[in-house]
Amino acid sequence: MNNKVNEILLEVKKNVKGKDEVIEKILMTILAKGHVLLEDVPGVGKTTLALSFSRVMDLDFKRIQFTPDVTPSDVVGFTMYDSKKQDFVFKQGAVMSNLVLADEINRTSSKTQSALLEVMEEHQVTVDGQTYSVPEPFFVIGTQNPIGSAGTQMLPNSQLDRFMVCLEVGYPSNDALVDILRDRQSSKPLEKLQTLVTKEELLKMQEEVMRVTIHDDILMYIANLCEATRQHEMVELGVSPRGALAISLLAKSKAYVSGRDYVTPEDVLAIFSDATHHRLVLKNTARLANQHARLVIESITKEVKTGLVNEGEKNA
Repeated sequence: MNNKVNEILLEVKKNVKGKDEVIEKILMTILAKGHVLLEDVPGVGKTTLALSFSRVMDLDFKRIQFTPDVTPSDVVGFTMYDSKKQDFVFKQGAVMSNLVLADEINRTSSKTQSALLEVMEEHQVTVDGQTYSVPEPFFVIGTQNPIGSAGTQMLPNSQLDRFMVCLEVGYPSNDALVDILRDRQSSKPLEKLQTLVTKEELLKMQEEVMRVTIHDDILMYIANLCEATRQHEMVELGVSPRGALAISLLAKSKAYVSGRDYVTPEDVLAIFSDATHHRLVLKNTARLANQHARLVIESITKEVKTGLVNEGEKNA
């Protein structure tokens, strides 16, 4: 199924201009069975990205607009009494879909945010003691406004840790913006996107990613990088074991998208910052020194060596 990767990327790019790297990283995360957090200002195309992937991959799509009045039952569902059946029945919440867009997730209450924790980790929800599985494949693409924007609150660390990557979309270049304006003068590019893979084909691609070889030396390299985040003088809370697992899976997906069946140190470095910067909690000294997580991670990747005899490819 690897020959489908480029076709998917090209198709999504028809609707999302000038964001090739972000598109590729979202696809890598989907193939690694992870969730994506998009952090940026409103209006830069976060919702468009989610809709484009749902169309190209034939995924059932639902959107939750996380306003302050959204409740946990809106997310996971609820049970109510059916007088005709003389019994309680389950009414599905918005998470009962393949691709869930959790829009502006940091504008709702902590209680509602926490309703996503079980489903993001276990792909199931528990309502009134009954457990219900979500359809497969299942992904959450969360969007959040930058911290400090009106009406926002920080996501708890336990919530952030569930997202495999955190990406910034950013404004398009002037040339890309002209393309966007031109394409939308008389039509909607989203409606022209073709469905290129079925749910079954996507599940098969995910299985192929899991079979990508990752050598023990590469795993040790990942472990050393994660340990370095926990030992860094400016870091209060480093990368968790869940984060380390996310790095290894995402590195395998990076190799798969690159057309290889083995992971190299370069694959790890290519995804390490996006997979970890949202997991770090920096000390007050880092903030006073005007340091942020990506700068700390950059210094760590320069200091930690791979430990391989050859710094290049190793697949056995």
